Amino acid sequence: MTRFTTSADGTEIAYSVTGSGPALVLVDGALCHRMFGPSTELASVLDKNFTVYTYDRRGRGETGEGVTPWSLEREVEDVDAVIKAAGGSAFVYGSSSGAVLAMEAASRLPGITRLALYEVPFVVDDTYPARPADIIERMNAMLERGERSKMVSTFMRMVGVPGIGLAVMKLTPVWKKLKLVAHTLPWDLALLGSDGRGSKLPADRWNVKVPTLAMDGGKSPEYLRNAMSDAAEVLGADHKTLPGQTHVVKSSVIAPELVEFFSRAQRTAGPIA
Repeated sequence: MTRFTTSADGTEIAYSVTGSGPALVLVDGALCHRMFGPSTELASVLDKNFTVYTYDRRGRGETGEGVTPWSLEREVEDVDAVIKAAGGSAFVYGSSSGAVLAMEAASRLPGITRLALYEVPFVVDDTYPARPADIIERMNAMLERGERSKMVSTFMRMVGVPGIGLAVMKLTPVWKKLKLVAHTLPWDLALLGSDGRGSKLPADRWNVKVPTLAMDGGKSPEYLRNAMSDAAEVLGADHKTLPGQTHVVKSSVIAPELVEFFSRAQRTAGPIA
């Protein structure tokens, strides 16, 4: 069942709740939402241990584009609104660009008590081509021309989807769903800032003070594993590589890692005075 909570600017944020236990908020990556992406399946595995909150980020699923224009601050406020709906505090897990949003939120929101991340899509060295400096402007120009399919194609090529795979995707129902949320791609690219140009992450960009777990997949591209290693160092996080996993991590593999990490908070909390 869909529920709604109101963000600071008045935007109604759609979310779902399942399970019981400590609150855990899942933050999706680019082009994903509750009904299109990994969060619902992952929630169904995690809800034996947590009360899991999945939500539609702005412009996706049942959440509108926003009462006010998109900005990083508005997206952080949306996370805050979901945490408040969860009772005011929660663990947070973010994947891909959703992991970047989770990092930003954890730097600003006291309601986040533990943070887990999977494969922030930064480019921190020369193991992968740097993102074009004008990619957001190019995406916005395509959007103005109504070229949603081209936006998705451009993004997919940029993240390494091979041409044959792209050709097959265009023939499936998935492509239509991707085009529906193509207008959010410039927003996700803006989340990444300039941290895609092949340089190490700035040590002062984030101020995350809660225990953090940074994860990547053993079969993921080298640049993603290097980015996660760099992010872990900057955040002072534990770093773990999941053998055999790619950027599309299996729920059955990552769920036990999340259960162990977040449950550690319960084991170390001590008795209530």
